[in-house]
Amino acid sequence: MRWTTAAVVFFAVLTTAEAQTKKRVAVLSFDYAAVQSGVNALFGANKDIGKGVSDLLVDKLVRDGVYSVIERNQLDKILAEQNFSNSDRAEAATAAKIARVLGVDAVIIGSITQFGRDDKKTDIGAGALGNVAGRFGVGGLRKTQSTAVVQITARIINTTTAEVLASCTAKAGSTRSGAGILGSGGSVYGLDAGAGIDMSSKNFADTILGEATAKTVEDLAQQLEARAGSLPTSIVAVSGHVADVSPDGTIIINVGARAGVKIGDRLSIRRKVREVRDPATGKVLRAIQNSVGSITITEVEDTSAVGKFSGSETAKVGDVVANQ
Repeated sequence: MRWTTAAVVFFAVLTTAEAQTKKRVAVLSFDYAAVQSGVNALFGANKDIGKGVSDLLVDKLVRDGVYSVIERNQLDKILAEQNFSNSDRAEAATAAKIARVLGVDAVIIGSITQFGRDDKKTDIGAGALGNVAGRFGVGGLRKTQSTAVVQITARIINTTTAEVLASCTAKAGSTRSGAGILGSGGSVYGLDAGAGIDMSSKNFADTILGEATAKTVEDLAQQLEARAGSLPTSIVAVSGHVADVSPDGTIIINVGARAGVKIGDRLSIRRKVREVRDPATGKVLRAIQNSVGSITITEVEDTSAVGKFSGSETAKVGDVVANQ
C-alpha cells in the first residue's frame, strides 16, 4: 500500500511538472474571407467555418498534448470583453494584445484559403448552384465523382512583439464517387440550409469535405507541434496582494488573468516587516519581506484568482503576492 501511494504521488508530481513545461497557447477563430462567397453558395447561408476549423485544431492539439491550450469559453469571454471584431483578430498586433490579456506564451491565428470543390473538376455541372458556386471552388453537389480540397495557413504570434514566429500551410483533398462533397443529392448531410454546422460531428466528418478538412487540420497540427520547442516562454511579472483568507487554506488574491495569472501557477506570499529609507531624503529604498508560504492557483478570473495556501505561517490579508 505504501509503495502504491508513493507511486501515485510520484506520477502526480511528474504530470504537474510536464504540464508546467508545456507552452501555453490560444487558438483564435480562423479568417475565411477568401472563401466566404463560396461558403455562402455551398451552404445557402454564411457559416462560420473559421470557428469550426479552429475548434478542430484545438481538439487535435489537446489530444496530442504538446501544448497547453486555453479553454474556448475563457477565450470567448475575453474576446467579448475586449470587443475585437473578427477581422481585427486576424491581425498579428491585435492577436498579440489578446494573448497578453490571456497570459499565454503564444497565439495561433490563421486563414482558410481553399474550402470546397477542386476547381480542376469541371466536366460535370451541378445545376444552377454548381454554376454559381464553381466560381469560388465549391459546389458540385450532384457529380458522379467529386473531389474536395481544403487549404489552411496558420501563424504563431509572439505575444510581446507581435512577430510571426512560425508560418505553416497545410493542404489536403479527398475524392469519392457517387456523391457530392457534402453528401448525395442537394442535402447538407441531413441538415437544412438554416441549421448550424458542427464540423466536429460525425455527419460532417463522413463527407468528402469533412475528410479533406480533417486531413488538413491534422497536418497543420503536426507542423505547429514541431515548432513548440522553439517558442519563447512568456514570463509575466505578477504583483498583487492577498484579499481574503479562509480557514481551510483557500486564498483569494487581487490579481487575475489580466495580470498574467494562470491556473497551475505557484506564487510566493511574502510579508513586509520593515522599510529601509534613505537617511538624507527619507525616500524608501527597499522593503524587507519575509517569506510566508506559497499559493497554487486553482481558479482565475479577470481581476482575481483563487488558490490553496501552503507554508509554515498563516497568510494574512495584505500579504504580498509575487512570482517565486
